Amino acid sequence: MSTTTVGIAQWHPVCGEPRRNLVTALTLIKSLAAQGCTLIVLPELWASGYDAASLADDTAVAAEPLDGERGRQLSAAALQHRVWLFAGSVPEIDQDGGLFNTAVVYAPDGSLRARHRKVHLYTPLGEDAVFRAGSGPTVVDVDGIGTIGLSVCFDGDHPEYARALHDLGARVVVSVSAYEVATESWWDILYPANALANGQWWLMANQCGGEGPNALLGRSRIIAPDGAAIAEAPRWDDHGHEAYLLVLSLDLSTAVAAAEQDAGALWASGHR
Repeated sequence: MSTTTVGIAQWHPVCGEPRRNLVTALTLIKSLAAQGCTLIVLPELWASGYDAASLADDTAVAAEPLDGERGRQLSAAALQHRVWLFAGSVPEIDQDGGLFNTAVVYAPDGSLRARHRKVHLYTPLGEDAVFRAGSGPTVVDVDGIGTIGLSVCFDGDHPEYARALHDLGARVVVSVSAYEVATESWWDILYPANALANGQWWLMANQCGGEGPNALLGRSRIIAPDGAAIAEAPRWDDHGHEAYLLVLSLDLSTAVAAAEQDAGALWASGHR
């Protein structure tokens, strides 16, 4: 049996303060690495914070090319701690000036191994007025684990997206989010269903904090391929705005094999 120690960082970034948020992110990465984590996950848009009312301004302040100063520091952190760093998503400005909500992955040698531009922008909060959409699902090969799929928040709310990752070979999905309290029922229903219907682990990092209906839910979680949530961070009103580190050692391959045997009919080709 081979285990992977996963670490998920949940916190409430400060809107419009990218340098402060980077210091926090690097501190939490260091803390998770010190606990033996070899795969670390940060939430969506931690660099800018997430408040729909100020999203355009906050992301403009935090926008950088992926090879900018923030990217160099994330790369250095992955190298220093020898971890696979799924560094959440960040506001990425490309060479044409387009702005994307982009998930980034750094290998233990510090190299940028994958980027995923969020495909499904959440129009109820105006994301389509701020970002350009990505073109499709993304996977990355991780030593000792295999193919991991990347999902940014609303991407994973679409069952066809989870199935597309499955069809690309992903039996582990890293999902980074700024998921609000108002859609908590979706969080509770859609993601266990994605895991069960596709035989996938879902490793989910969410922002946590704020006020009112658009407060960020928290409840970062790890969902097994049978749909069971086997570990979960606190909800926003149970833990306030304090950072929370969710750490768990997982035998990823054994659970995937069991799901293939028990529920493979859900994704087998052909009809019964």
